[in-house]
Amino acid sequence: MTHELTTIVDLIRYGASRFNASGLTFGHSHDNAIDEATHLVLSSLHLPPDLPRAYGASHVTADEKQRVLSLVERRVATREPVAYLVGEAWFAGMPFKSDRRALVPRSPIAELIEDGFSPWLDEREVTRALDLCTGSGCIGIAMAAHHPRWQVDLADISDDALALARENIALHGVAQTVRAVRSDLFAGLADQRYDLIVSNPPYVTDAEYAALPGEYAHEPKLGLAAGPDGLDFAFRILGDAADHLTEEGLLIVEVGESERALMEWLPTLPFVWIEFKVGPMGVFALERRDLVAHADAIRGAAARRAG
Repeated sequence: MTHELTTIVDLIRYGASRFNASGLTFGHSHDNAIDEATHLVLSSLHLPPDLPRAYGASHVTADEKQRVLSLVERRVATREPVAYLVGEAWFAGMPFKSDRRALVPRSPIAELIEDGFSPWLDEREVTRALDLCTGSGCIGIAMAAHHPRWQVDLADISDDALALARENIALHGVAQTVRAVRSDLFAGLADQRYDLIVSNPPYVTDAEYAALPGEYAHEPKLGLAAGPDGLDFAFRILGDAADHLTEEGLLIVEVGESERALMEWLPTLPFVWIEFKVGPMGVFALERRDLVAHADAIRGAAARRAG
C-alpha cells in the first residue's frame, strides 16, 4: 500500500517497480527504470539529480507524495516521457526545459561537450559554432556554457522548437553569445560560416519509426523520421556543410543506427567514428577539406539514392 511510502528513496523504489511491472520503454535520457524514477521523483521535488545520498532518507510531505504518485501513474497510463511530465531534462550537466515542442534532450554529443571536444579542438581555434537541427537548444547552449567566448547559432525549421530553445537561452543567461535562427538546414543561414558545426538531425528510418514504442509518439515526428534509410538529412548536411565551414572547419554529425547505411553509400569518405565511454554511438567527424575533396562522391551517392 502506498501509505507505507514515506521517504524519497521509498518513492524512487516504488516508481521503478511500477515502471518495470508495466513494461515501459526507457530511451529518453535513461535506459532503466531506477534512473527514470529518480528523475521523476527528484524533479517533482525540485531537487538536483546529484542530490547527496543521505537525503534519500528524508521524509516527504503528503502533498509532495501525492504529486509524485500522480506522475508515476500518468507515466504508466500514457507512456509520456518523464522529461515532459516534469518539464525538465538534464544534458551535459545542465537543466533544460523540455516539452512536446522538441525531442527530449539526449545525445552522446553531451560527452564531447563536457570533454571540450578533445582531441578534436585541441589545436583548433573556434570563435563561431552552429548547432544544426537544434530542437530544445541543448547542444548549442551547452557548447556556449562550456565555451563562453564562442558565438553560437541554433538553427531549426520548427517555430515551436525555436520558441523552446529561446526559453532555454534565457534560462541559462546566454543571450549575449547565443541566437536562435529559423532555417531549413542551411537554407536560412545565407553566407554564414562556422569553425564548428554540430548536428543531431533526424535519423530514424521509416520502418523503425513505425515500430517505435508508445513513448516516442509524444515527440514531434519532424525530429525523428528521416526516410527509408534514415539519411534524408545527413545527405543534405554533407552536401552543403563545406559552404558554411571555415577553411579549417570541422563537422560533427550524429546518425545513430544509420551509420551502416551511410558507410555503404559513401565507402570512400574518411569518416572518423567517435568512440564514447560506452563505445561507438553513430557520431562521425569530418574535416571541411575532406568534404571538398569528396564532393563528387557525395553528390553522386545522393543522386543514386534519390533515383
